[in-house]
Amino acid sequence: MRILVLNWQDRENPQSGGAELHLHQIFGRLTARGHSVDLLCSGWKDAPPRTVLDGIEVHRVGTRHTYPFRVYGYYRRNLAPSGHDVVIEDLNKAPLYTPLWELDRLVALVHHLFGATAFRETAAPLAAALWLAERPIGLLYRNIPFEAVSESTADDLVKRGIPRDNIRVIYNGVDTGALTPDYSARSPEPLFIYIGRLKRYKGVDILIRAFAALGDSRATLEIAGSGDYRSNLEDLTRLLGMESRVRFLGFVPEETKVAMLRRAWAAMLASPKEGWGIANMEAAACGTPVIASDSPGIRESVVDGETGFLVPHGDLAAMAGAMRRLMDLPSLVRRMGEAGRRLAERFSWERSADDTIAHLEEVVLRGNDRWR
Repeated sequence: MRILVLNWQDRENPQSGGAELHLHQIFGRLTARGHSVDLLCSGWKDAPPRTVLDGIEVHRVGTRHTYPFRVYGYYRRNLAPSGHDVVIEDLNKAPLYTPLWELDRLVALVHHLFGATAFRETAAPLAAALWLAERPIGLLYRNIPFEAVSESTADDLVKRGIPRDNIRVIYNGVDTGALTPDYSARSPEPLFIYIGRLKRYKGVDILIRAFAALGDSRATLEIAGSGDYRSNLEDLTRLLGMESRVRFLGFVPEETKVAMLRRAWAAMLASPKEGWGIANMEAAACGTPVIASDSPGIRESVVDGETGFLVPHGDLAAMAGAMRRLMDLPSLVRRMGEAGRRLAERFSWERSADDTIAHLEEVVLRGNDRWR
């Protein structure tokens, strides 16, 4: 098949995250199977306008600020004549309203929608604009087939007016070949970690406050990742007097990330909402428990009491209590880690790619009328 993907970013973009990991893991595999994939995304300063990544022909237009205003014109001029069998809009950030593009076969791919959580991340005017941009989804995309990465995301779409029969849930995968346990590498002293973007909505401040509430000088918290909220988090750490026990590592390469996951007593995540929680499954693949908010999406990547602990979002005492349980019973770290590894082995990017191409073939065979 000839496939076109519309996503705001590719994996080389400095702002890339889980959506871009998913995109390249899935569609890179489809190119390896002989399918043709074009990606139309935004660029950044000095980024080449064209490149090939994982066999995907990448077209970059505008920036993250101008992309939604330039993407349709570029598509019409440069890609529409190619006659793609199916177009996939990754509903990541603001929607592009592709049902208005008069495409023969369109699929919407959703990790999670922001909704009111946008107000946790950005200034009120921009958050309101994003919230308003999502409002027409239930009406405008109602007759479009969807792929959602979790049941939580599917439920959110249904609440917005998308028929449940139009939604195919296809879980993310995890690379259990590269991400493996090494129990001998576990830190001798309690170590908790966060790996991800340092954005306000990620709730890293909750992790720091809960860690401070733990009040145990034996424990350390390491935070890896970059983002515009780092200085605020460093200020909070100083305010709490935790500079000697909370370490900011910045961006870390893949091998360092794997080493961190193997050393940690638990990986932590306190977002109010995620698509699924790839970071949780990466920790599980490395045999490390997870302590996370019991939030939409996240609760599908942690088996509470078996592969880690789910706590009420924002409950500092509950999160600190989960850390304390692992510190008081180190054998639980190994037991939960082994259960997490077994869970991770149930998910693979190959299976995700299989399910994706099967769904796309159904769309191509039956056309969009099947969902009306």
